[in-house]
Amino acid sequence: MNTEILGSVLQIVALVVLSYPLGRYIAKVYKGERTWLDFMAPVEKWMYKICGIDPNEEMGWKKFLFALLTVNVFWFFWGMVLLVCQGWLPLNPDGNAGQSPDLAFNTCISFMVNCNLQHYSGESGLTYFTQLFVIMLFQFITAGCGMAALAGMFKAMAAKTTRTIGNFWVLLVKSCTRILFPLSLIVGFILILNGTPMGFDGKMELTTLEGAAQTVSQGPTAAIVPIKQLGTNGGGYFGVNSSHPLENPTFLTNMVECWSILIIPMAMVFAFGFYIKRKKLAYTIYGVMLVAYLVGICFAHHFEMAGNPRIDEMGIAQNIGSMEGKEMRIGAAGTATWSQTTTVTSNGSVNGMHDSTMPLTGMFTMLNMMINCWFGGVGVGFMNYYTFLIIAVFISGLMVGRTPEFLGKKVEAREMKIASIVALCHPFIILVGTAIAAYLYAHAPGFVESEGGWLNNPSFHGFSEMLYEYTSSAANNGSGFEGLGDNTYFWNFTCGLVLILGRYLPIVGQVAIAGLLANKKFIPESAGTLKTDTVTFAVMTFAVIFIVAALSFFPALSLGPIAEYFSL
Repeated sequence: MNTEILGSVLQIVALVVLSYPLGRYIAKVYKGERTWLDFMAPVEKWMYKICGIDPNEEMGWKKFLFALLTVNVFWFFWGMVLLVCQGWLPLNPDGNAGQSPDLAFNTCISFMVNCNLQHYSGESGLTYFTQLFVIMLFQFITAGCGMAALAGMFKAMAAKTTRTIGNFWVLLVKSCTRILFPLSLIVGFILILNGTPMGFDGKMELTTLEGAAQTVSQGPTAAIVPIKQLGTNGGGYFGVNSSHPLENPTFLTNMVECWSILIIPMAMVFAFGFYIKRKKLAYTIYGVMLVAYLVGICFAHHFEMAGNPRIDEMGIAQNIGSMEGKEMRIGAAGTATWSQTTTVTSNGSVNGMHDSTMPLTGMFTMLNMMINCWFGGVGVGFMNYYTFLIIAVFISGLMVGRTPEFLGKKVEAREMKIASIVALCHPFIILVGTAIAAYLYAHAPGFVESEGGWLNNPSFHGFSEMLYEYTSSAANNGSGFEGLGDNTYFWNFTCGLVLILGRYLPIVGQVAIAGLLANKKFIPESAGTLKTDTVTFAVMTFAVIFIVAALSFFPALSLGPIAEYFSL
């Protein structure tokens, strides 16, 4: 078997095997049961005391959401100040300047919503101080917020009837101290042992074999890369992200980093089953997500390993696949696996350039983000799937003449309205944003040129670059088709708006649905109850997701990657 493919297989096996025990552990953490990390309790109590938090307070869903949004607003202003002023702050041995207000706005919003869309180049756009006290800090906070929101929904779904869904602050702290931090330490040690730098010295000055002088950036890379992956954040410490040999030194670190992207989202599905004591339901959800993920992996491997047909026409052998924009030490298959893994989650890190993938591989990366619920980001991926579960329950109940119920609660018009708004908001903000950008590019060339131009590629691929940017923003992903010149006023502000809507509207809607259902009278299952833990219902849910999400984007995909494929 090809070594690259074998690496992908081993990585997927490790994900499936280890996600089960991690899911059980996560459920214990959120239920307050004893775990091997209970020695962190004094640290957590100290944090509650310093912040004036009562850890025993129970919150209704409205107060829970208010706390979530409040912490995000506070850290947004923190980040804005530090990014604009970073040139005057300490830990800046390379003398990097502060960001412009519009770029700082985009950066702050992007990292605050777990997207990490970067309109700057990592090592030259930030200082060590802002890498640690804005970027790394945000990567813990935003991942913890998503996990805390899902944990609150777990409690709402597990209770028969309740007006409270837990304490947001406690769930946020435990997400960081009991899950994200220990896993980050393990991954960090692996990276350091394989050559990832961890220090505060400035650029190294080296002499190449040709005798030329060269400078190489370094810094506290190993502290930031683990949480960027485990928290499905994705921002690159270096401008070229995990294709940089110091951020991702070896094939082993490539496998570990790619594994880190998906392990917590996978485990959260099992955690759901353990928490609400409905493991069979968790298995069916996990199965749907895993099959969809594996389909994307298989197609991406096929297209990238087959190579470019234009090169075949020239009579040139492509035994190692399509290698444009890829690393020789990682290979076409390794990049194909990463491209699908990073886009079925809201991670967005890359080990090669998505802009250089074959058209249909690029289409699958976009489709993963357009659907946005195949495992997804830590916490929020399952929450997006929950939206489609509610819609599928309602539609299925009407189709078979049974009462639409989910976990013993009636799904009525109010929940359906919220779920429909959440489901339709995603394609709306992506397609409207892309339409505006395409219109301006075609009909306002003076405006586009005044911003330095946008596209380095014309025609179908240029359209794909704009479509990808808004898709990545709305899905809180952060990866990009890097032929797009995106550090402009237009892209910084429009993507910032899409980032906000794509993150907070779904979270508010999903937590609201869970809170509303939790407050309803519990109805025991009967012969008339629609079973939601069967293969039939799993297929029904997949069909609803495909019809509502995927088909909404088919016309746009036809203008971009599909048209480009047929033009080869």
